[in-house]
Amino acid sequence: MAAGAQIIDDLLRPDVNADPHQALARLRELDSIHWSEPHRAWLATRYNDISEAYRNRALSSDRVRPLLAMNKDENEQSTATTRVRELLSQWMVVSDPPQHTRLRRLAAGAFKQQRIVDMNQRIQQLVDDLLDRFIAGGHTDLIEHLAYPLPAIVIAEMLGAPQEDRDRFRHWSDELALVAFGAGGDAREERHERALRGMEEMVSFFRELIELRRREPGDDMLTAMMAGDGSGDELTEDELVAMCALLLFAGHETTTNSIANGIVALLQHPDQLALLREEPDLISSAVEELLRFDGPIKVINRWVTQDTELAGQQIRAGERVYLVLSAANRDPAKFTDPDALDLRRSPNPHIAFGKGIHACLGAQLARLETRIAIGSVVRRLPGLRLAGELSYKESLAARALHRLPVAHDALPTHR
Repeated sequence: MAAGAQIIDDLLRPDVNADPHQALARLRELDSIHWSEPHRAWLATRYNDISEAYRNRALSSDRVRPLLAMNKDENEQSTATTRVRELLSQWMVVSDPPQHTRLRRLAAGAFKQQRIVDMNQRIQQLVDDLLDRFIAGGHTDLIEHLAYPLPAIVIAEMLGAPQEDRDRFRHWSDELALVAFGAGGDAREERHERALRGMEEMVSFFRELIELRRREPGDDMLTAMMAGDGSGDELTEDELVAMCALLLFAGHETTTNSIANGIVALLQHPDQLALLREEPDLISSAVEELLRFDGPIKVINRWVTQDTELAGQQIRAGERVYLVLSAANRDPAKFTDPDALDLRRSPNPHIAFGKGIHACLGAQLARLETRIAIGSVVRRLPGLRLAGELSYKESLAARALHRLPVAHDALPTHR
């Protein structure tokens, strides 16, 4: 790095939002625990520092309740903001032990390995159906016609929701993303009002679904979560609603982004795309590398509950730390030639899905959907190529495209 290299610490700056990796590399090399005035937060960018931060009990995941406490005296304009934060504060991912430990234990039964494995054939069927329609309809946007609808359908089915409600799931997930992922752009002014409307509709829907499953238990995730873990402890109705909302949002947004970002990375590295076509059995290794290279989540937020130290930097209670996963996953101290896409990379200890007790509970389902979707696209769309400019959503936390315009040489098939 040349002396005097500029540090850019506004992750929502348009050029950084579009391609964050050069700015993050400078931060990681020159000031790896950096105070960002634009974000009023510390940015941690090195792999080992972020791994340490995940273990540091002073860096709390319970980052919504402090905001509620700070804003309790806000005026009437903040009513929607406060209500959205009240609903989000019930989510497992924004809790600490012992509450987090209990919620994760009671939810774990819904994510048993065999349940995920059993979804393989169904997900393949869904992907094939979506690609059939994509090809036959002459469509060009792989997000609208594959990466976006697939996880919504999967999570709706796994929760036992009627298939006709899947479009509502997609809408609610989009509205939640406006606040959960630090959205900017045109939606910033009204994002809490929009999110609140969506969340209230979703809460009502899940309460009705819970009541239905009490009367008519099924072979689905919601029924499994309602059954508890055999210890006598069970999720309350409010906790069940919050868990369903979290599963819907996390299961949809991150998987959509994983699929889309993975396809883009392959299209921008034609040698690796050719390798995967020649050796389709590489798909599991390929997905891990695609998650490392340009994963679905850029930033994880932590609230500092007591004075602490991270990589020699003193951090005070009441401050925030942003764990920049996109920077950690390209740290040359951890990964050889980190800016190269290498589908054979091994080992590959990326942290695209977090680490430790807060590692994503649905990571295996997301991996399965991503493997099947990307593997099928590579197999079924010969001549796949970009057919337009890429534009990323203005988001602090998510690495999310608006559209993925492609062209290909596939012909419709008749099943």
